[in-house]
Amino acid sequence: MIDIPRIQATLRENRLDGWLLYDFRGSNALARRILGLDGRGMSSRRLLYWIPAQGEPRKLVHRIESAALDDLPGSKLVYLPWQQFEEGVASLVSGSGRIAMEYAPRNSNPYVSRVDAGTVELVRSLGVEVVSSGDLIQQFEATWSEDQWRMHCEAAKHTDSAYTRAWAFIAERVRRDGQVMETTVQQVIMDHFTQHGLVFDHGPIVGVNAHSGDPHFETCPASDQPIRAGDLVLIDLWAKVNQPDAVYSDLTRMAVVDTAAQPRHAEVFDIVCRARDAAIEAVRSAFASGTPIPGWQVDDAARRVIEQSGYGAYFIHRTGHSIGQEVHGNGANMDNLEMHDERRILPCTCFSVEPGIYLPEFGMRSEVDVYVGHDGRVHVTGGSPQTALMPILAAF
Repeated sequence: MIDIPRIQATLRENRLDGWLLYDFRGSNALARRILGLDGRGMSSRRLLYWIPAQGEPRKLVHRIESAALDDLPGSKLVYLPWQQFEEGVASLVSGSGRIAMEYAPRNSNPYVSRVDAGTVELVRSLGVEVVSSGDLIQQFEATWSEDQWRMHCEAAKHTDSAYTRAWAFIAERVRRDGQVMETTVQQVIMDHFTQHGLVFDHGPIVGVNAHSGDPHFETCPASDQPIRAGDLVLIDLWAKVNQPDAVYSDLTRMAVVDTAAQPRHAEVFDIVCRARDAAIEAVRSAFASGTPIPGWQVDDAARRVIEQSGYGAYFIHRTGHSIGQEVHGNGANMDNLEMHDERRILPCTCFSVEPGIYLPEFGMRSEVDVYVGHDGRVHVTGGSPQTALMPILAAF
């Protein structure tokens, strides 16, 4: 159920006159989730829900779908022709100066920018300033409950143990058969998740040698490669418990099919680990001192380490992403590369920290999940962060 008093208090704290939530045929998934419309059939006509900083919410719905928002509090305006729609929008925001919508200036944040330019133009023509609802979305969609934190920890226990199973399986098959295919290892991980009651949107990444240098490599039969002795292997996996409102655990670890890592592999992986730790420390220091920290600053902390080590041109991916009920959630991303994410990291949110160096012949990535508790304590989940490449022929 939408918490109107809490939203209104937050609007007042941010000196906003209201929040205008708009959707047309599922175009604004963020608004639909805030309004509790997820899982319902898509409406075929435009609808708006206005939450003022003070007073009663109001709805604007089309006559042939006039019940679309009936389970939400507030009075209702019904329109039929387009002229009535525009009059209705004017009525909703009348007297307002500064309001929030799912908008980002110059599309600077495409994760938030869900309202089309024409609708924003219409609202602005009424003398209203439109600002981004990015931090509001975080607070009311991306923050976790205590139960979600518990479910994340349960998922993290099994994503962590999946690596022991995968590394041992690779070692056993390479010793027995001389090789094992990427897709075979992928299936072992998916079976592990199923056995422990976890679900996932698609299969994990298992990438050998040059495949590890592609940050969005997809393990599939069309690109399947054998893993043999001496090879470098990246495994990126994610899953959540099979319960309502469950949230993901998302980890990446790396190994060598050998008794020790090659010096070049070890050197590059060490740089990635130091970049990861610098990003985590930036978050810890900010919360310890009570200093707000936006996602772009965390990206900078990791990127600085890699750039100073001479590999900046090969860090072609953001440092991390929000984690929620989808593996890529709707909170702040750790990003000053693909976009300049100015959203602040909030208590009760989770995100990945996964810097990488992606060379033509191989790539290195170390990914952990970071959760900031309601008290500002910073937790790294999914077991201890990897500090060296796993030499699986020595370990198993």
